[in-house]
Amino acid sequence: MPIQGSNLLLAGLRPAYRKSLIARMKPVTLPVRELIYEVDETPKYAHFLTSGLASVVSTMSDGSTAEVGIWGKEGLVESFQLLGNSSTPNRCFMQVAGTALRMPFNELQAEFLDREELRACILQGVQSHGFILGQLAACNRLHEAEQRLARWLLMVGDRMESPTFFITQEFLATMLGSRRTTVTLAASQLQRKGLIKYSRGRIQILNASGLENKACECYRIVRDLYVNYYGLKEAKAV
Repeated sequence: MPIQGSNLLLAGLRPAYRKSLIARMKPVTLPVRELIYEVDETPKYAHFLTSGLASVVSTMSDGSTAEVGIWGKEGLVESFQLLGNSSTPNRCFMQVAGTALRMPFNELQAEFLDREELRACILQGVQSHGFILGQLAACNRLHEAEQRLARWLLMVGDRMESPTFFITQEFLATMLGSRRTTVTLAASQLQRKGLIKYSRGRIQILNASGLENKACECYRIVRDLYVNYYGLKEAKAV
């Protein structure tokens, strides 16, 4: 079972090995907008989030942006960079302030290659995350803004284990890959239905089951991938 307040990937390691690995890490606080890694950059550090939320964002030549990945306390933010030498086309930053255990990336890379137990956990996490990204790619192409917003809010609530968090309209537009006016309309519709409360960047989920009914089928698929991989009985109700 996951350790309360810990990183779920680390919690899956044998206790003795987990303790020795964490002893080499430094606990850090990560404020909103803190850059985790940049485009075409080899990360300086590896971050195992213990709270908060990090977004992986793709930027087009015209400056438009969209969220293409999300990391909470379930894994290692720089997992994909461990798999090879290919440069990453995306950047990652904190969208919700949080905390992490971090260590130099080159040290974790050596540990990844040397220790089968750690390598297996990280690779399984990458597989799960890859399946989630594939589902979200289809979701962003096929589903309406209100459905996608409901799905995204539930995903954030599951990872934050809280019904309340702070997200600006600007970032919500980035997440949806939509215009700010589209996001404002979708959020207003959810609020009128009594599903959320949104004011000055503060979002509160008032009716999680109602919000799930409004979300597209992708939320349940993504939730099941998340729950099944990390051995949770169910996503903690927001």
